[in-house]
Parts: sequence; C-alpha cells; structure tokens
Amino acid sequence: MFTGIIEELGTVDSLVKQTAGARLRVRCARVLEDLKQGSSIAVNGVCLTAVDLGRDSFSADLAPETLRRSNLGDLAAGSRVNLERPLSPTDRLSGHIVQGHVDGTGEFLSLELVGDENWWLKLRVPPELDRYLVFKGSIAIDGISLTIASLEQSVLGVTIIPHTYQMTSLGAHKPGDRVNLECDVLAKHVEKLLQSLEYFGKR
Repeated sequence: MFTGIIEELGTVDSLVKQTAGARLRVRCARVLEDLKQGSSIAVNGVCLTAVDLGRDSFSADLAPETLRRSNLGDLAAGSRVNLERPLSPTDRLSGHIVQGHVDGTGEFLSLELVGDENWWLKLRVPPELDRYLVFKGSIAIDGISLTIASLEQSVLGVTIIPHTYQMTSLGAHKPGDRVNLECDVLAKHVEKLLQSLEYFGKR
C-alpha cells in the first residue's frame, strides 16, 4: 500500500519491449536505501516488483496488462518517473490509500500557472471512471495523491502546489500525454456494496 506522496523523481534508463510485456530500468538514489530484491515500488503510481538492483538503479518487469492499462509503455530513456516505496506501519498516512493498481489513463489537457508558483492541472478522464470521482475527493495521478477541485463533463481539475510541481514529473507532460489514474478504492467498495443491496432488495 502507498500514500501518493512522491519520494523521488527517477530517470528511465531503458524500456525494452519483449514478446509479452517489457522490462523497465530506472535510475534513482533515495528509494534504493532499503529496497530489496522482490520489494514493491510504485512507478508513476503502478505497483511493480523491483529486481536486478544496482548501486544507482533497479529493474522491473511489466506485464501486458500493465502496459495496456497504464502509461508505462509510453516511457523512453530519459523520461522522469515518480517513485514511492510502500507505506511502513509506523508512517503517517499523509496522502490517501493508494494501492498501485491503476484503473486507467486520462488525457493531459493543460497545466497553467495561476500565480505564486501554483498551477492548475486539467485532465480528461475516461467515462468508465467518472462515477468514482467526486468534488473534493481523492485521486492518484501518476501516483500523486491529489484532491479533485473541479469536475465538469469528464474534465477534472486539480491545483498543483509548488512542492508537488517541483518534486514530481507533472511539469514534463504536454497536451495529449496519457497519465495514470487510480480512483479511491473506497468508492469502488461502496459501489459494489450498493449493487449487492439492490440485488437482495429485489428478491
């Protein structure tokens, strides 16, 4: 489990496509401090298994489903990626509950400076995810825990504070890019519960 509080910006060293899936190698420093072979790590919000650890890098294998559902297949050498290690039981939950299970991708529309180094980010979200999004609710965008500030006709808006802009890869995106979206898992549980109650109510 993660919190959506990015620890480090890593740099893609390589992305090698394979017959089924791909292998990603990322250069980094801080997250390697206690990373072990087989440890989980979130890369742009996708929970991956770290293998082939080096002094300044790690690798991870990407399944076909990961490539289909996320933007990791769009990466190339030199791309910046958001990195976060799993939550420790003794850590504060500063963001929100993030599983690293990406629900889909949104379309990056714009990132506009609104003053005092604050930014306004707009994304187009796929229709199938819209029902999980609410005003002032939580969402993970490329693994970053953010609060929905506006939601109109499948266009989502969030404020990006200076620290988030400086510490994440959001500033590197351009219009049309895909970004990873993970909706609040609580919304999905509530939906299933309500469907069950409706089913039993009809019996």
